[in-house]
Amino acid sequence: MGELDKRNKLMEEPFTYIVTKKATIIIYFHNKQIKVVKDKEAERLLKKIKDVENNILEVQLLLAKITGNFKHGNEKLNKKK
Repeated sequence: MGELDKRNKLMEEPFTYIVTKKATIIIYFHNKQIKVVKDKEAERLLKKIKDVENNILEVQLLLAKITGNFKHGNEKLNKKK
């Protein structure tokens, strides 16, 4: 995991997910909904998660990859001045 997660951000488990009754997966990043995965893509993701469910870092990596390139590190933080 060293090269993929150099700053150990996935150790903090920022991604969570829920599976709805219709097998839709809703993915959250720090408790904010960022992606909804449906149909065949959701089935494939669930299968991959089941394969590595004992390894939290692998699950986090799968969720990070499926969400795409949404976080670049240059976002402004909500700082109070």
